[in-house]
Amino acid sequence: MGCNAKDEKAVKKVRELKGQSDKPFSVWAPSVDWIRENCVVDKKAEEWLGKLPGPYTLILKMKNKSCVAKSVHLDKNTLGVRIPSHWMQDFVSAVNTPIITTSANRTGEPFMTSHENLHPDIKRGLDFIIYEGEKRGRPSQIVDLTGAKTTVKNR
Repeated sequence: MGCNAKDEKAVKKVRELKGQSDKPFSVWAPSVDWIRENCVVDKKAEEWLGKLPGPYTLILKMKNKSCVAKSVHLDKNTLGVRIPSHWMQDFVSAVNTPIITTSANRTGEPFMTSHENLHPDIKRGLDFIIYEGEKRGRPSQIVDLTGAKTTVKNR
């Protein structure tokens, strides 16, 4: 599921559909330059930016909290950013707007892998669906670059 990460009302709607109130959302960043403009990028973060596009969610400290709606980061000082290898990146880059990126499932329930197992409440709440067929991939690796030591974990 996704929406314009700058639109507070839209972000709150996604949060409501997921039933998630206490965890920040990650964003699909329009570009590496956008990440550099809005997040703290040190030498180790720059190395990870060099691996993009790729299957990573980089957790970085923010230097511009207004780059996304408050409901995205929940007043934390960090932001998860992604630039996956996917055709949708062309769209996100063209609109030059960060997009919420989260799984299309209710929090705590199994991940949606096809439109047949999309939760009915989520389906009713969406404005539109782009369906590419059954999902077989794995979620991105979380790379936390906010501490003295980099931590990498699978979802």
